[in-house]
Amino acid sequence: MILMRISKKKLALLVAMSIMGLVASTYVFVIYIALRQLPLGCPIKRTGWIDCAAVLSSSYSQVFGIPLELFAIGYFIVNLVLIYIIVFGRETLYRFSFRTLFVWRFFGVPLVLYLISVEVFVIHAICIYCTVMHAAILIDFVVITYFFFMGTSLRANP
Repeated sequence: MILMRISKKKLALLVAMSIMGLVASTYVFVIYIALRQLPLGCPIKRTGWIDCAAVLSSSYSQVFGIPLELFAIGYFIVNLVLIYIIVFGRETLYRFSFRTLFVWRFFGVPLVLYLISVEVFVIHAICIYCTVMHAAILIDFVVITYFFFMGTSLRANP
């Protein structure tokens, strides 16, 4: 029997957003970047604010020639690794990993706010998959911040 350091409900909250973001970023990378096709659900013609092609092909979609989706994939993988260490790692790593997870997720927030403002104010379009990734990062941060500052331990109830 595995001793759980974290309740199943709290674990589900911490993992759900990372999985959602990882799936969205991986899907966009494979379909749009690797296969050069428009992701499913993205209209071919601009529909109101939704124009995935405008967002994904803009100069803001890469840093030093590297697609932002690769950075997002890495971000969500790091989240999952830190959660794994919190749940199953040695006791001495529990607090360190929890604090690291908070700081790591904190770094995602300013980037998301920047990217949202670029989509809205510069490109004048949004990508639904980017919005899923942005929501995952922001909700993720709210969840971990609640646990961190409200004194709510991640530990499972005895």
